[in-house]
Amino acid sequence: MNDYLLLLLGVLCAGVGGELFVRGAVGIAEWARISPGIIGASIAAFATSSPEFFVAISSAGAGIPEIALGDALGSNVVNVALILALALVISGIQASRQSIRRDFTVALLAPIFIATLAFDGELSRFDGIAILLAFFVWLFFVIAEARKERNAAAEVLGEHRNWLALGSGIVGLAFLIGAGNFIVASAGGIAADLGLDKFVISATIVALGTGTPELATVIISKLRGHDEVGLGTILGSNIFNGLWIVGIAAIMHPITFGMGGLAVVLAFGFAVVALSYPARGGFIGRKRGILLMATYVVYLVAIVQMGPS
Repeated sequence: MNDYLLLLLGVLCAGVGGELFVRGAVGIAEWARISPGIIGASIAAFATSSPEFFVAISSAGAGIPEIALGDALGSNVVNVALILALALVISGIQASRQSIRRDFTVALLAPIFIATLAFDGELSRFDGIAILLAFFVWLFFVIAEARKERNAAAEVLGEHRNWLALGSGIVGLAFLIGAGNFIVASAGGIAADLGLDKFVISATIVALGTGTPELATVIISKLRGHDEVGLGTILGSNIFNGLWIVGIAAIMHPITFGMGGLAVVLAFGFAVVALSYPARGGFIGRKRGILLMATYVVYLVAIVQMGPS
């Protein structure tokens, strides 16, 4: 099959699978009597990061973990500079004090931590373990704090009938596994056709495709008046991508890379979170959305010019 059609098929599977998996995961969590706070802070974020996770598993297993790295970190730029920006353009968002203190802080520090470990041009298995440990520290605080509060996550997403929730999760999982395989299979051919490095392709085209579930979650949350769910999902997804997925990929297969492309993605990953950081009082205004979209255009130019060097 043509590589571009295969990529399109992968993107479609990621969108369908991500939506079904999100609904199923949230529905099952509610069925299991997990608090909505934990659902919003962890399960919903994991679910929307599932396309990136399956791309990472597929690419690392195939011996090309640079696709996993580019997709996970590139998706973080897409999440904030396009998806969150779109929500902000519709209307501003009020961030909670807990989100600012916990999630914004970790989302800002994660690119710096990865850059420090990657300074030698490789993310080794030991580096992957260190990244995973950082993720579990964050997750511990999320769960501990989520027990004290509730949010509207269950009202935004989730299939309430138990058998439908389970079925939705299973079907969504199957679509996501297929999406991961399709996207990985197409990335190499497209990279060669365009004369671009696999890392660049994964940090741009693949990242756009695997960001589809986050887009659906944020827009649904915005339209239903539950901004805290959309914002929490974006920040949580970025942390899952940067710490959980990159850590897993590095443990499966050490990742070597050119510092040019990685430096661009990490720098913009940090910059877009910093640009979206709430003003005093926790409000993020519409103008931030426009600024973030402009930043994404600059990112695309920079990543293509830098390439793998």
